[in-house]
Amino acid sequence: MTKVIPQQQTTAAFAVQAALSFALSLGAMVVGVAYLPVGAWIRAFLAVGLLYVVTSAFTLAKVVRDRQEVGQVVSRVDQARLDKLLAEHDPFKVEGV
Repeated sequence: MTKVIPQQQTTAAFAVQAALSFALSLGAMVVGVAYLPVGAWIRAFLAVGLLYVVTSAFTLAKVVRDRQEVGQVVSRVDQARLDKLLAEHDPFKVEGV
Protein backbone atom coordinates (compact mmCIF):
# COMPACT_ATOMS: atom_id res chain seq x y z
CA MET A 1 0.00 0.00 0.00
CA THR A 2 1.65 3.20 -1.17
CA LYS A 3 0.19 6.47 -0.07
CA VAL A 4 1.13 9.54 -2.06
CA ILE A 5 1.64 12.64 0.05
CA PRO A 6 0.76 15.74 -1.98
CA GLN A 7 3.40 18.45 -2.29
CA GLN A 8 2.39 22.03 -1.71
CA GLN A 9 2.99 23.98 -4.89
CA THR A 10 2.72 27.69 -5.50
CA THR A 11 1.30 29.01 -8.72
CA ALA A 12 3.46 30.74 -11.28
CA ALA A 13 1.43 33.93 -10.81
CA PHE A 14 2.20 33.97 -7.08
CA ALA A 15 5.92 33.45 -7.73
CA VAL A 16 5.96 36.29 -10.27
CA GLN A 17 4.03 38.56 -7.90
CA ALA A 18 6.47 37.84 -5.06
CA ALA A 19 9.51 38.45 -7.28
CA LEU A 20 8.10 41.69 -8.68
CA SER A 21 7.09 42.91 -5.23
CA PHE A 22 10.58 42.23 -3.91
CA ALA A 23 12.25 43.92 -6.89
CA LEU A 24 9.97 46.96 -6.65
CA SER A 25 10.46 47.42 -2.91
CA LEU A 26 14.22 46.95 -3.13
CA GLY A 27 14.44 49.35 -6.08
CA ALA A 28 12.37 51.98 -4.29
CA MET A 29 14.59 51.75 -1.22
CA VAL A 30 17.78 51.98 -3.29
CA VAL A 31 16.47 55.07 -5.13
CA GLY A 32 15.30 56.56 -1.85
CA VAL A 33 18.71 56.10 -0.22
CA ALA A 34 20.52 57.40 -3.34
CA TYR A 35 18.49 60.62 -3.53
CA LEU A 36 18.26 61.29 0.20
CA PRO A 37 19.55 64.83 0.90
CA VAL A 38 22.26 63.77 3.36
CA GLY A 39 26.00 63.18 3.31
CA ALA A 40 27.74 60.24 1.69
CA TRP A 41 28.53 58.55 5.02
CA ILE A 42 24.87 58.52 6.07
CA ARG A 43 23.87 57.26 2.62
CA ALA A 44 26.47 54.48 2.84
CA PHE A 45 25.29 53.53 6.34
CA LEU A 46 21.69 53.27 5.13
CA ALA A 47 22.75 51.24 2.09
CA VAL A 48 24.66 48.75 4.27
CA GLY A 49 21.67 48.58 6.63
CA LEU A 50 19.37 47.86 3.69
CA LEU A 51 21.72 45.13 2.45
CA TYR A 52 21.79 43.60 5.95
CA VAL A 53 17.99 43.58 6.17
CA VAL A 54 17.66 41.93 2.75
CA THR A 55 20.21 39.19 3.49
CA SER A 56 18.67 38.59 6.92
CA ALA A 57 15.23 38.19 5.32
CA PHE A 58 16.60 35.59 2.90
CA THR A 59 18.30 33.73 5.73
CA LEU A 60 15.14 33.74 7.84
CA ALA A 61 13.07 32.47 4.90
CA LYS A 62 15.56 29.64 4.34
CA VAL A 63 15.52 28.64 8.02
CA VAL A 64 11.70 28.58 8.08
CA ARG A 65 11.62 26.51 4.87
CA ASP A 66 14.24 24.07 6.18
CA ARG A 67 12.35 23.56 9.45
CA GLN A 68 9.14 22.93 7.54
CA GLU A 69 10.87 20.37 5.31
CA VAL A 70 12.28 18.55 8.35
CA GLY A 71 8.78 18.38 9.81
CA GLN A 72 7.46 16.91 6.57
CA VAL A 73 10.20 14.24 6.50
CA VAL A 74 9.47 13.22 10.10
CA SER A 75 5.76 13.11 9.29
CA ARG A 76 6.44 10.90 6.26
CA VAL A 77 8.58 8.50 8.30
CA ASP A 78 5.88 8.26 10.98
CA GLN A 79 3.23 7.70 8.30
CA ALA A 80 5.34 4.95 6.69
CA ARG A 81 5.75 3.19 10.06
CA LEU A 82 2.03 3.39 10.71
CA ASP A 83 1.23 2.06 7.23
CA LYS A 84 3.61 -0.87 7.79
CA LEU A 85 2.07 -1.72 11.18
CA LEU A 86 -1.45 -1.58 9.74
CA ALA A 87 -0.46 -3.74 6.76
CA GLU A 88 1.08 -6.39 9.02
CA HIS A 89 -1.73 -6.40 11.59
CA ASP A 90 -4.23 -9.24 11.43
CA PRO A 91 -7.24 -8.44 13.62
CA PHE A 92 -8.48 -12.05 13.43
CA LYS A 93 -5.25 -13.67 14.59
CA VAL A 94 -5.51 -15.26 18.04
CA GLU A 95 -2.31 -15.43 20.08
CA GLY A 96 -1.39 -18.72 21.79
CA VAL A 97 -3.70 -21.03 19.83
